[in-house]
Amino acid sequence: MVHHGRPRIRVAVFACLAVIALAVDQLTKLWALSALSDGRTVRVIPGLLSLTLVRNPGASLGFGSGATWVISLLAIVASVALVVLAWRTTSMAWSVTFAFAFAGAFGNLIDRVVYADGFLDGRVVDFLNYGWSVGNVADIFLMVAGVAIVLMILFNVPFGSDARADAHDAADAAAGSAAEGGKA
Repeated sequence: MVHHGRPRIRVAVFACLAVIALAVDQLTKLWALSALSDGRTVRVIPGLLSLTLVRNPGASLGFGSGATWVISLLAIVASVALVVLAWRTTSMAWSVTFAFAFAGAFGNLIDRVVYADGFLDGRVVDFLNYGWSVGNVADIFLMVAGVAIVLMILFNVPFGSDARADAHDAADAAAGSAAEGGKA
């Protein structure tokens, strides 16, 4: 069964998760810029994960490196769309997923704006070297959100409410109003 929270709670969960995830992303990038800027590589799990600072002008795997401003504009559109979707859903699961997707898209967009020399042409701070790709925490959030979206679609997790959830929310609102009226 899908948990249908009240709109204020879903918005608060979205906002809190997004802010915390953005903070983790930006703090890890600041750490990477200070600790790895000398060009060294730190082996974490030999053959699987190391830490190497890379300034990526493109998207995943460096694609689109000649069109950084286009990627930035797409990230702006995606960030706005994710906020709208989070506002419209009645599902807590979808709200949580949209929060992580937003944090990932917006976290990398912050880099493209803060480290720009021209119009939205900044490079993203990547440092998690998997051997075949170098990414960051925002990329992990995007991947987790992408997998969650696929799973929720496969398992038919509703995006919107059904009549029972609407009736339940209406009953909760009526009970809340009655309780408020009794206090006066």
